[in-house]
Amino acid sequence: MKNINNTKPILVIKKVLHRKKVRLLLKFPYNETLISKVRQLNNYTWSQTLRGWYTNYNVENIDTIKRILKNEVIFKLDDSVYKKFNIRNAKEKREISKENKELIRAFVSYLKGKCYSESTVKTYFTFVADFINYIKDKPLTLLSNRDVEKFIEDVFIPRNYSISTHRQFFSAIKLFAAFYPECNINELELKRPKRSKLLPTVLSKEEVIDLLRYTKNLKHRAVLAMIYSAGLRISELLNLELKHIDIDRRQLTIKNSKGRRDRNIILAQSFIPLMQNYLLSYEPKTYFAEGKPFQKYSAESVRSFLHRSSKIAKITKRVTPHTLRHSYATHLLENGIDLRYIQELLGHAKPETTMIYTHVSKKDLLNIESPLDIAVKSLTDNDKNKNNLRLSGNY
Repeated sequence: MKNINNTKPILVIKKVLHRKKVRLLLKFPYNETLISKVRQLNNYTWSQTLRGWYTNYNVENIDTIKRILKNEVIFKLDDSVYKKFNIRNAKEKREISKENKELIRAFVSYLKGKCYSESTVKTYFTFVADFINYIKDKPLTLLSNRDVEKFIEDVFIPRNYSISTHRQFFSAIKLFAAFYPECNINELELKRPKRSKLLPTVLSKEEVIDLLRYTKNLKHRAVLAMIYSAGLRISELLNLELKHIDIDRRQLTIKNSKGRRDRNIILAQSFIPLMQNYLLSYEPKTYFAEGKPFQKYSAESVRSFLHRSSKIAKITKRVTPHTLRHSYATHLLENGIDLRYIQELLGHAKPETTMIYTHVSKKDLLNIESPLDIAVKSLTDNDKNKNNLRLSGNY
């Protein structure tokens, strides 16, 4: 007797963290009947990023979907259903006096007057607003370094913020103290925590090729290939306009990048056919990568499909868009390109920033013999009867 279950689509039930909440995610092949039934439930929303239908995660919602679709699909529970998610408490609405709000707005204008980038202004505004919200009704003229320390202890530590976030906060407070000298914060005595000296994650050349091969969507493959082949930051990829791509000269012009610098990068010859195929197929209007015509693609979308491709390619390392940039720089160094040229291609202001890639490059490390290899080789050379000496043998 034929098993009718073989003709049923598989519906995967997953638990995910989306928009700071734990969600129940349904993933299944395109099926108009299933889509219609899910839509009738009202509380499900389609997510382009997750590529599935989601609602709030609870046992009742799982039972409901199983009851409604029990004759339509084969259910498959993903391992994520059994995992626990640690969610940081959502930020409470700030309660800041009208006077302090005016002061914060003036601080933002001060930062813009200093020509800080939009993202830096936004970050520093958030830190200072959170800090002023934390001190409540205490007059700003009475603020001290101890208030800054207590904010770190009571807010940053419980939220497990990174060292880089700590350093950004101190930079924001130092600028605020310079802007508002009436407070008692001594910016000279504020000491940032030391920068973490972590080596960047780098993919091998084979892993990069696998990543691109397993990215089946043409647009996604073109985006990832562009990031790696030119060593772009994610912001540079999103802001890259078509008019700044010169195919005839094989050149990209990166405009107004980090530190308000422009730079030119050579286009990879092997990338040009892929890029032309993508441009002809998708016909972007203004930007190289567009979500909608004339609108920039989102960083979240890039990270999402990069994560999927990494998983399909069975790459166990944590891969982000910046990982491709790290890989680009490291592979250039391993190919013998001078560090000064790499600094220029990456748009680094200081050579010290580029020097980190000397620690992850394997070119020179492979030329260093381990003392163990030297000892085994020496023993073999001294005793002709031990030409077949292997450490894996039995002794």
